Amino acid sequence: MMAMTVAQRMTADEFLATTFDERWVELIDGEVVVNEPRLPHGLVSTELIVALRAWTDAADDRGMVVVPIDVRLDDRNVYAPDILWYGGARAPAADAPWPYPLPDLAIEIRSPSTWRYDVGIKKAVYERLGLPELWLVDTEARAVLVFRRSTARAASFDVALEIAGDAPLQSPLLPGFAPPAARLFTALP
Repeated sequence: MMAMTVAQRMTADEFLATTFDERWVELIDGEVVVNEPRLPHGLVSTELIVALRAWTDAADDRGMVVVPIDVRLDDRNVYAPDILWYGGARAPAADAPWPYPLPDLAIEIRSPSTWRYDVGIKKAVYERLGLPELWLVDTEARAVLVFRRSTARAASFDVALEIAGDAPLQSPLLPGFAPPAARLFTALP
């Protein structure tokens, strides 16, 4: 399915009050965007979730990794990153009210119909609102584009990396997590 937007703009409150039958629906700059990811997206997502879950389970206080949940960013944006990681102290409780807070790490995996949003407006909004780190996983290039702040006080993403092949996918947020980037793409043809 291709991404679709509605002609009429919505606010975050209107979006959150609406019931959608589609599985992947986000509000991006006031427009409802519907996306149904394809198999490469799911295969890469599974690899990354398994790796992150193994890392979080290996020691105490490593936070929580979750699949798409609604994150209200502002009055025009409600995103559901493909994978979210919350640091231990910031992890919402299972009974926390919805929508959920901005994670410490948001991961977006390339879908043909929505990649332009991920590398464009979504990246800009995440950066503006203080997301510490963003990974954009490019299934076609078999690389991970990493955007992070060098310090908690940095006003913008001032570190940009492209990680591919045998280079380890690492983050200061995830000490000891370092799978080779190529591992994410092993199931792809």
